[in-house]
Amino acid sequence: MLREYLPVLLQILVVMLFAVSALLVSVLVGKSGTRTKAKDLPYECGMIPQTERLPRFSVKFYLVAMLFILFDLEIVFMYPWAVVYRDAIKQSSVIFWSMLSFITILMVGYAYALKKGALDFRK
Repeated sequence: MLREYLPVLLQILVVMLFAVSALLVSVLVGKSGTRTKAKDLPYECGMIPQTERLPRFSVKFYLVAMLFILFDLEIVFMYPWAVVYRDAIKQSSVIFWSMLSFITILMVGYAYALKKGALDFRK
């Protein structure tokens, strides 16, 4: 069995040796740069920065984005269910009840998000 894995182990060893040697060569040969105020400024396509730094986004923006992704991805699970629903309901109603429980869990999460004010933009 070792004979089958020997090429894989050799490849892993070669990759690790290459990575370590590349890092060592860059440390030994590379020149350490000095920090200046110009180098520490953010790079904006060669233009002089107009502001000190980028304005901060509200945490609410990220929360809404995550909620959108969460509830939007649920369609990925509902679409195949809708495609096979007509044929599968003739055999058993388990598919209906499983999707109903899935949607119920989604609605509980949605109600929780509304209760916590995650979608209230007046704050």
